[in-house]
Amino acid sequence: MRRGIQSTIIIGALLAFYYFGFGIFGSTGGTIISIFSTLTVVSIGLAIFMENRNPSSTMAWILLLALIPVVGLVFYFLFGQNVFKRRKYDKKAQHDLMAYERIENDALRLHQDWSMFNSTQRKLLGLSQRLARSPISFSSETRVLTNGEETFGTLLMELRQAKHHIHMEYYIFRADEIGTRIQQILIEKARAGVKVRFMYDAVGSIQLSQSFLKAMSDAGVKVAAYGRSKSFFSSRVNYRNHRKIVVIDGDVGFMGGLNVGDEYLSRSKTYGFWRDTHMLVRGEAVRTMQIIFLLDWMHTTGERILEQDYLSPQLRYTGDGGAVQIIASGPDNERRTLKNIFFSMITSAKKSVWIATPYFIPDEDIYTALEVAALSGLDVRLLFPAKPDKWLPFLASHSYFPALLEAGVKIFEYEKGFIHSKLLIIDGEIATIGTANMDMRSFHLNFEVNALLLQTDSVKRIVADFERDLLSTSQIIHEKFMEKRLLERLLESAARLLSPLL
Repeated sequence: MRRGIQSTIIIGALLAFYYFGFGIFGSTGGTIISIFSTLTVVSIGLAIFMENRNPSSTMAWILLLALIPVVGLVFYFLFGQNVFKRRKYDKKAQHDLMAYERIENDALRLHQDWSMFNSTQRKLLGLSQRLARSPISFSSETRVLTNGEETFGTLLMELRQAKHHIHMEYYIFRADEIGTRIQQILIEKARAGVKVRFMYDAVGSIQLSQSFLKAMSDAGVKVAAYGRSKSFFSSRVNYRNHRKIVVIDGDVGFMGGLNVGDEYLSRSKTYGFWRDTHMLVRGEAVRTMQIIFLLDWMHTTGERILEQDYLSPQLRYTGDGGAVQIIASGPDNERRTLKNIFFSMITSAKKSVWIATPYFIPDEDIYTALEVAALSGLDVRLLFPAKPDKWLPFLASHSYFPALLEAGVKIFEYEKGFIHSKLLIIDGEIATIGTANMDMRSFHLNFEVNALLLQTDSVKRIVADFERDLLSTSQIIHEKFMEKRLLERLLESAARLLSPLL
């Protein structure tokens, strides 16, 4: 019997015991069932305790199981089990490590002149190179793409010029107008002999129809779904591929916050104007993006294509003097690559820490780093949506605001529409852009990809865009924020209890 079906049966049985046990079996039978259920909850709580998880996560699970046992059990079977993670992703981590050691070894051995950076920046580069194992490129061109119009206009143009291959993976891909336009180009290119591989997340893109996918497959596009599960009661549902990567001919790449859908072009009545940030990459750094895609593809399909002709770096582009590093992070990496790099960036800041994120649910390390930075007199700013797209994370995010405001963090609510950009800017000279939100899901559960940028022209563009975004905000005032109704504050505090699970 498959594990997902087993989990479904166990949950169903426990629910039945709790709600119908006393009525069916009488007081004696009900007492026995109550004892059995209590022992089940205690056993699971002990198992969580013995796994030595993050203390806040451990306490959240134990409190949930103790206070709301039925809900806690359901959540545990859905999100809490680490057995699948260890079995599935330990193997992926080993494959990825061997691939980076084999493919990137020469690049890592090359002498790189970091003399243009100060000692703090060199320390950050060394850390990120050791954690991510990807090379730092000085021969890459990056261009910030602001919002959907610029992003999709550039993407469609580059896709039409593809000659050898197109590799594409998205968390959300919709079969609407922009999704269909991209689909038709992929079909056209596949029929013309271009090798096209298209990967989507099975949960994020759950609404994609089989007819939409079959049209691509029939034309020769290789299609793969990441993390498909036959049962909703399966731990694999909790680990998502949140990456957005496009690689064309190994020469040009796209990455950032934008999925594929009409709402990202501000065509949604629900969200209105959609503010987001994407990036075009040319040259050497595209090679790392290619490796990330190929390893994801191998993990999902079993097809090994690392040895084929997809890794020849194109070095005819010269960067603008700064450094570019493409960084992958995910549940297969116990070192929490992006989280630790974010932490190092914040704690090394000398003047300012600017953050834009649609979801702000930091773990204790990041939260303390921001609080200390503000108390130290640094200019710490958080750009956050005024209206939510998901209520539970929105409420949980607000529960973190009072202490940060009191410490001196300036929090701005974006009112022009919905802001989905995911940015961290340090001292106006270092920035990271990509798919990772400033939340625990991005730190611990999702597969993410970001670019670390030092002293590039793209950093200047990111800073300018951030400053322009501030013109469409209202600043949260601590005293006024604390005047919220009691019910609203209770809901925020309740949502925060679940923050390690979100």
